[in-house]
Parts: sequence; C-alpha cells; structure tokens
Amino acid sequence: MKAELIEHSKVIDELGNTIEITLWRLPEPTKDRPHGYKYSLVYIVEDKRVIGYDNAEGKGDHRHIRGTEKPYKFSGVWKLTEDFYKDMEKFKRGEL
Repeated sequence: MKAELIEHSKVIDELGNTIEITLWRLPEPTKDRPHGYKYSLVYIVEDKRVIGYDNAEGKGDHRHIRGTEKPYKFSGVWKLTEDFYKDMEKFKRGEL
C-alpha cells in the first residue's frame, strides 16, 4: 500500500509570497513518523523559506523559523496547520 496524498496546495498570498502545503497519510507508522503522517508546510518570501514545518526522514517532527530549526510536537493535522498559519501571521506582523 502506498502513502495517500491528503492535501497539496500552492498559493500566492496577498504579499506575493508562496504558501505550499503537502500532507500524506502513510500506510503505517514509522520510527520517524509514529503518528503516520508525512508533511511539509512552507512559507517562501523572496525565494527563501522563512517558515517551514516538516518531518524529513531521519529528523522527526520539526519546524524552521528564519533559518533556525527546532523540534515540533505533532498533535494532529489540524493543529499542525493552525500552528503553521499562526507563525506565518506572526512573521507578517514582524513578530518572528
């Protein structure tokens, strides 16, 4: 059984920046992805990732904010998306 694509969207926001979200449901949990999801959420400004949430193989759940990588506690797809958008709005307001 293959991974199931749940969401893939790529849009340009009101400032001309790119938001891209990709979510996969895995056929079974793995050591790096015990929750059974693979994901990548990015906010790109002037061709640079300024915010990113992902769980690249071997790295587990983490987020990138302006080049700094920190662990992220995954607690569901909805919360992941909400946290990403909150950080994106903070960035737009100059708080990140």
